[in-house]
Amino acid sequence: MQSQPSTYLTTDELSARIKYDSRTIRDRLKDSVLLEGRHYFRPFGGRKTLYIWEHIEEDMKLVSSAGSYSIPLANGGVLHG
Repeated sequence: MQSQPSTYLTTDELSARIKYDSRTIRDRLKDSVLLEGRHYFRPFGGRKTLYIWEHIEEDMKLVSSAGSYSIPLANGGVLHG
């Protein structure tokens, strides 16, 4: 069984999809909500960041359905408070 290919987005493309300013993604979400290795990576060890849309979409829905007192975990789980 072949898995679906991932959709890789630049910061500006992600910004347009989730309706957040690209500066907010870079300054506030990256490394606190969006985790390297899960939600984004830097191809070839460079400075450019590519976001993995399917993981971001999945985690946004998961956290949204879990309620406002939950924290997403790196392994895909959720900590409820």
